[in-house]
Amino acid sequence: MNSSPVSPLVQDLDPEKMPAHVAIIMDGNGRWARQRLLNRVQGHEKGAETVRTIVRASREIGISHLTLYAFSTENWQRPKIEVQALMKLLEHFLESEQDELVENDIRLNTIGETERLTTGTREALARVIHLTENNKSMTLHLALSYGSRSEIVRMVQLLAQKVRSGEVDPRDITEDLVTQHLYTGKIPDPDLLIRTSGEMRISNFLLWQIAYTEIFVTPTLWPDFSREEFLGILKEYQQRDRRFGKIDV
Repeated sequence: MNSSPVSPLVQDLDPEKMPAHVAIIMDGNGRWARQRLLNRVQGHEKGAETVRTIVRASREIGISHLTLYAFSTENWQRPKIEVQALMKLLEHFLESEQDELVENDIRLNTIGETERLTTGTREALARVIHLTENNKSMTLHLALSYGSRSEIVRMVQLLAQKVRSGEVDPRDITEDLVTQHLYTGKIPDPDLLIRTSGEMRISNFLLWQIAYTEIFVTPTLWPDFSREEFLGILKEYQQRDRRFGKIDV
């Protein structure tokens, strides 16, 4: 993840207004491939190149947390051959990027039902997570086999067990305690959520966490999403007035 020349877009960004956490719904790989008469796997391969670009840009400009919606719980319903190809692509991506993650002080983390992933994918993830566990400049969170509703169900089950054992009094359950029992319990809520491909929906992604997140939807398909467009969205984000339900005084 070598440094890119400082562009005017980067110079226009205010370091004091940089989002601490950006989350992205990476959508449009299949449509990108179909438009070019390619198969869906080739679209995912091109999308992996965009991942590399956006991770590099995020590290360059000082974003602390980047969460990418890489594989949802619903994606298990896709054709088996596509799912297998996605797992192999993830393994290849991890292998090819692990040295750059280490060199650029980026820590890898996952959220989701990762126990459902293939053995090879779990092993690749475990290796890179271990290699990068002491990195501090940025954390890349991959949402894998992730669904927000299943995350919330899991949280309820965990708290119910603690109530039954007497470890938690129901009257002591607060928003903070709920947050602590989510996959993202130690991660700040996203400041900015970007969805590519123009679809106007959340797709079961971080439903609890995005209560006051700024949302930006771009019609650009994920494989065509560029560093320049990403920086332009960050510039627009910095111009928004975040009131969190309050009013200006």
